Amino acid sequence: MAVGAKDFIDKLLVEKYAKEQVDNHDDNAFDSKVSAEDMLTAMNSSADHYKNMLSLNKRLTMICYGVVAKSAKYKPIEQ
Repeated sequence: MAVGAKDFIDKLLVEKYAKEQVDNHDDNAFDSKVSAEDMLTAMNSSADHYKNMLSLNKRLTMICYGVVAKSAKYKPIEQ
């Protein structure tokens, strides 16, 4: 299968890139540098930290609502 130009611009591009070559990757280039077990452990740890943060945020929000509710001074409405 040959590359052929259909118009002037295509012809210029074919001439420009006709002799270009790409570097072939080594066989070990596609091997993972990080083990899957380490990656899953890190992801699990991150998820645990995030769940703990959400839990603490919820508890802190409820405590703050309680403090505000206890410190509020309600005045009776005069009729």
